[in-house]
Amino acid sequence: MSEEHSDLNSTGYYFDSSSTRVQSSLVFSGPMFVLLMVMMVTLVVVIVLGNALVIWAFKVDKSLRRQCNYYFLNLAISDFLVGAFCIPVYIPYILTGRWTLGRGLCKLWLVVDYLLCSASVFSIVLISYDRFLSVTRAVSYRARQSMTHQAIIKMIAVWVLAFVLYGPAIIFWELVVGKSRVPKEECFAEFYYSWYFLLSASMLEFFSPFISVAFFNLSIYLSIRRRRQHHREAQLQLQANEPASAHGESNPLSQNWGFGIKRPLRGSFHSQTSSPCLGKPDPSPSRVAHPSRLSRDKKIAKSLAIIVCVFAICWAPYTLLMIIRAACRGRCIQHHWYEVTFWLLWLNSAINPFLYPLCHSSFRRAFSKILCPNRHTTPPSSVLRSGQ
Repeated sequence: MSEEHSDLNSTGYYFDSSSTRVQSSLVFSGPMFVLLMVMMVTLVVVIVLGNALVIWAFKVDKSLRRQCNYYFLNLAISDFLVGAFCIPVYIPYILTGRWTLGRGLCKLWLVVDYLLCSASVFSIVLISYDRFLSVTRAVSYRARQSMTHQAIIKMIAVWVLAFVLYGPAIIFWELVVGKSRVPKEECFAEFYYSWYFLLSASMLEFFSPFISVAFFNLSIYLSIRRRRQHHREAQLQLQANEPASAHGESNPLSQNWGFGIKRPLRGSFHSQTSSPCLGKPDPSPSRVAHPSRLSRDKKIAKSLAIIVCVFAICWAPYTLLMIIRAACRGRCIQHHWYEVTFWLLWLNSAINPFLYPLCHSSFRRAFSKILCPNRHTTPPSSVLRSGQ
């Protein structure tokens, strides 16, 4: 304990005396200062504008107000606040190496930052789970699309869980321990070097969400492939029976799979995936043997793999380095690597608007109406001609 106090007094931090203060080693000057400022401001602009567009589209286009789209709204709100509050407050701190806004605003900033990042992660899990249900339980899923109160309850649960994960620890850790370990001109959570707490929190904030997102998206792809395989088998059976039906023999499959389709077979892919939140449904069963089917499968696999990989790339480095750094009391990892992984989390907030809502045709139509209103207005001359 005495060694820890001496380290704190001599270095401004509470790890070994050979280390310098974290932020003082990151003070920049000259061209590097300008470059970092431009990059940070650019990131803020991209995050704010990208997520604001999603929020505005949800507001002006009533057709988007389905249960599944509320989860995209929840993700956009959390990411928007990251760009509007968390990063702007942090920029002066990282560039000057000093926190000058006081302990109260430091606590507030920490609570909000951890809250928003966690809410963003849990919203991604909720979106993946919703997509999973739209494929595996399509009938009951479509019946619940108008029940928006269930979506609102889930959204509230996301924010409550995100706050409970870190909020109480940030607020009350100092009171429980009996003193603050944060130097006067620094701002970081009191549990910054408590590896046991960080490991436990990371299980809920990264490892469990990552496994869930990977499982849901893999299940979606395998379900799509399985149902398309069933369609292929049914199509082959139909083609095999066509000569018999041409001679006047009865063909029970023709009632369901001919070109004059009245209803698809129960459990078919068309009936299971024509979800407003999963994109366009599969082509009609009479065309399931089209050569482009494999290409569609590859596109679906690619998009789902991108979702999982982006989540892992943005969150895994930060989570692992945070635990390692806490376990070795800051001796084994230089702080600038931690900063790099920290900015990856915020980069995820800039990627999410392009990775999720923009991948859906309904959102793309809404964005097109907002950004290119003239393209969707009917010329007066055409209105006159239609009325004649």
